[in-house]
Amino acid sequence: MASTFFIKNNGDSAFPKKGHSLATSKRKNDEDLGGNSKGRAKKPNSKHNEEISSESETESTAEQNEREGEDEFDETPQEKKLRLAKVYLDQLREEEEKKAEQVSFETELVAGRLQEELLEQKGKLQRCIAKDLLAPDASEIRVLRGHQLPVTCLVISPDEKFIFSGSKDCSIIKWDIETGKKLHTIKGGRKGTEARHGGHTTQVLCMAISSDGKYLASGDMNRAIIIWEPDTCKQLYKLKGHRGAVSALSFRTGSHDLYSGSHDRSVKVWNVDENAYVETLFGHQDAITGLDCLSRERCVTAGGRDNTVRVWKITEESQLVFHGHGGSIDCIQLINEEHMITGSDDGSVSVWSVNKKKPLSTVKVAHGSFGEAGLEQPHWVASVAALQNSDTVASGSDNSEVHVWACGQGFRSLQPLFSVPVPGFINSLEFSTSGKFLVAGVGQEHRLGRWWRQKEAKNGIYIIPLKRRSANGSA
Repeated sequence: MASTFFIKNNGDSAFPKKGHSLATSKRKNDEDLGGNSKGRAKKPNSKHNEEISSESETESTAEQNEREGEDEFDETPQEKKLRLAKVYLDQLREEEEKKAEQVSFETELVAGRLQEELLEQKGKLQRCIAKDLLAPDASEIRVLRGHQLPVTCLVISPDEKFIFSGSKDCSIIKWDIETGKKLHTIKGGRKGTEARHGGHTTQVLCMAISSDGKYLASGDMNRAIIIWEPDTCKQLYKLKGHRGAVSALSFRTGSHDLYSGSHDRSVKVWNVDENAYVETLFGHQDAITGLDCLSRERCVTAGGRDNTVRVWKITEESQLVFHGHGGSIDCIQLINEEHMITGSDDGSVSVWSVNKKKPLSTVKVAHGSFGEAGLEQPHWVASVAALQNSDTVASGSDNSEVHVWACGQGFRSLQPLFSVPVPGFINSLEFSTSGKFLVAGVGQEHRLGRWWRQKEAKNGIYIIPLKRRSANGSA
């Protein structure tokens, strides 16, 4: 049978040569058809002129890299499982370490808080704040003026947004701390108009506000205690029972039990929620000039000229009596449940413990003296204040200065920190709960009388900022 051969124009056979694959021949024919379309001649039978597409080059390079990668990271299935298991274990270890650190931090935080609460209940908590306090500049002190006569008392609302102040002009003013503006004024009335007047008709001597800010109480020379709603300054009711001027008031922390002290030498207990009288406590031999209480069912009082401080245990129906060095103890404030600070008209400032009959520490003539040589008299200490559960206290007198003190370890010493110039009689002092500022009620006269008068002084409220030193020493 005759064989038929197809011959191309260049003389090459249509069948592939020996040693050439069919794909290579096909690619060569395609190249010849496409590459010679422009009429360029190609040398026949030239092995060196064969061309390889770029696509094939890319595929070869990729395959080569893949083989090299496989050679480099080649591992058996068992080795892969072992490697993944180690990675998983490392992740678990890191997570457990983070959880342990978080649990340890929370445990320490809770333990510290419980320790503080335990010390607070025992009356032994003493936060060290005084070392970081800095004296404020005179330009930073703000003065709020609105009362016509000397300011005798003041309180700060629990949220530290408002100040309520009472005065000898029988009025009560509600102030906005941030703006310094008067928000409400309860005007005083004339004596004898009690039946038709909604407020006080004699000098307001004392004030107190409940720890939840629900009730405000004020007492006056006319033996009346008036309960107000702080938000609206609306009178709720009057409490009557004292036979002398009401000179001291305090709410028990966390409750609406009210303690009142009077010039009739008695302490009365009231339930404000029920508008009810509870009981009367007797013991002082002179007018009560100061009173304070915290969360326990007990209160402390200063007995003025009887020169005693008394701790009244309400549930036990008993009292502890502490005798001072001399003079009239005119003001008292609790530092914590076990310690208190007092001020006297002999110029002394003392820190007491309920477990000791004598003061733990006393600074005599704390505010200096006045008068001719050989006839000097100490400046009376008219007010004291304490930043609760801390080592910081303050005192005020008529020497135109507020003194801030640091209590030593165990309250066994008093060291002066700095003084703030405040002209006039400093009749009332109170720290804010956060300790960010101190408020002073100032007048031209002493809150309990008219023994002296400072005409250059201004009746008003002084807001004293308390700056603290940071870790790097700056304010």
